[in-house]
Amino acid sequence: MAVLLDIKNASKRYGDQVLLDEACATITDDGKVGFVGRNGAGKSTLLRVILGDEELDSGDVIRHPRLKLGYLRQHDPFLPGETALGFLMRDSGQPDWKCGEVAGQFELKTQQLAGPVGKLSGGWQTRVKLAALLLHEPNLLLLDEPTNFLDLRTQILLEHFLRGYKEACLIVSHDRAFLGATCDQTLDLSQGKLTIFPGRIDAFLEFQEEQRLHVERTNIAVIAKRKQLEDFIARNKARASTASRAKSKSRQLEKLEVEEVVAIAPTAAIRCPAVSPRKGPAVRCLNVSIGYPERTVSSGIDVEIVHGSRAAIVGDNGQGKTTFLRTLVDSLPPLAGEVKWGYGCEIGIYAQHVYTSIDEKQTVLDYLERAANIGTKQQQILDLAGAMLFRGRAVEKRVSVLSGGERARLCMAGLLLGPFNVLVLDEPGNHLDVETVDALAQALLAYEGTVIFTSHDRSFMQTVATNVVEVKDGRVVNYLGDYGAYLAAVTREIDDAEAADSLSKKSSGRKPAPPTDKGSGRRATPAVRNDRDIRKEIATLERAIAKLDTEKKQHHAALLAATDPAEALKFHNEMTAVAAKLTAAEERWLELQDEGNAAEA
Repeated sequence: MAVLLDIKNASKRYGDQVLLDEACATITDDGKVGFVGRNGAGKSTLLRVILGDEELDSGDVIRHPRLKLGYLRQHDPFLPGETALGFLMRDSGQPDWKCGEVAGQFELKTQQLAGPVGKLSGGWQTRVKLAALLLHEPNLLLLDEPTNFLDLRTQILLEHFLRGYKEACLIVSHDRAFLGATCDQTLDLSQGKLTIFPGRIDAFLEFQEEQRLHVERTNIAVIAKRKQLEDFIARNKARASTASRAKSKSRQLEKLEVEEVVAIAPTAAIRCPAVSPRKGPAVRCLNVSIGYPERTVSSGIDVEIVHGSRAAIVGDNGQGKTTFLRTLVDSLPPLAGEVKWGYGCEIGIYAQHVYTSIDEKQTVLDYLERAANIGTKQQQILDLAGAMLFRGRAVEKRVSVLSGGERARLCMAGLLLGPFNVLVLDEPGNHLDVETVDALAQALLAYEGTVIFTSHDRSFMQTVATNVVEVKDGRVVNYLGDYGAYLAAVTREIDDAEAADSLSKKSSGRKPAPPTDKGSGRRATPAVRNDRDIRKEIATLERAIAKLDTEKKQHHAALLAATDPAEALKFHNEMTAVAAKLTAAEERWLELQDEGNAAEA
């Protein structure tokens, strides 16, 4: 196990804001590390320091001599009119067959590789960037919010790739489901300090909360003891017969100290507009076609969303989810058919990148006063601003100095100050940290109006959605199942495709030369196994696979429940060993299936 990065006593500040305060951490070549912390804590700054784009005020980042970084670029590095394959070859210097082989890991086929990369959707372009990154063969991947704007299918493909990737990763993400599926260690940045935890994100959060509660319980006991001693000393110090005992108690009192509880950053206390619940259809699409004059995206849409539901609009990037939402709210007219809203619907809209259109000369308070419903008292506006973390003088900040996350919270606050009984939200969680997304989800659960939304955050979708509308292959339909069922269906489809691809590669590969007899140099006659022997070994393997799978789940559950870092590391190592045995058994099972098929033929 080699140390790829050793961060020692790193300090970095911007004005009065301390991002790193003599922080220390070590990244080894066998770790997939989820990097977490609140918005503005300094995660992206530390990534830039690791890349060499910024310098520390003091401290060191010691890099292994053979460290080769791979960074997922957020900007578009493509040339005008360049094809995806042309970009991969230019960027990596690798031949076309190698580029195509790596691109295939992200389901980039001839259609995507041969066309202009600039015309691909954001999700497909991210797949191209990931393929380009891998062609450089890095031994440490740095991924900064890789799931932003990725559709579900691409997220799952990326998860599958990262789980099988043999090198180290450092991943910044607000998506707990993604971190939980890909990372076996957690790096936390808070209060300027770095803390590495040898376990997954859920186990880390549980451990962190348990530690905080333990300190609080200990402090309560210490404070009670101190009060008891202080009362005794006050009653007895003036009396000669008890003065010596009072002096002894004073020495005990001096030794009693409370531990400092690390201040938890305030969380947005979000409240949706108070509205009266309604019944019946909120919106109906009657034989609607959506798209643009030069291109129809979907047609024949007959979809109904009822009042009080929280409808999740799902589908791959480029299929038309945003086009459908824009058509619903009449920012894009339908090409055919009719969209009918129910009587009395007041629609509030949160669109992707809405925060980029705010007047930057306004202050936070100016924006909220203009967005608020007529008659809203200023104290109500200030209360909501505070709930969205614009407290005290922060309401006087101009929009021009706000971060992307702060602008997103500001737009959300403006929406929640209105009288809307229907909320249409396009990617509301992008640029919000984990805690704020959780708070928004809880607020939407309590909201008595109707919510129509898209999101790439699976935890958010599973928490909020009551029904699913799927946009796929030129159609928009009510999906018969909840979001959990939809997620399982997409995962199963990808698993089946990967298994078929794996079998195809095995069957198309060259057969190995027959082994040679030792000493004689002659070809040995391969032993012919009958179908019964093969089936017997398959049955034995299937029992072993079931047993290993149960063991893996038990170790995983124990890892999530562990509160001690050393214990968590022990369970992680045990689970990894079982997973390796399980993978080997499954691969042998596939080989036997091929052998059995060949024997039958």
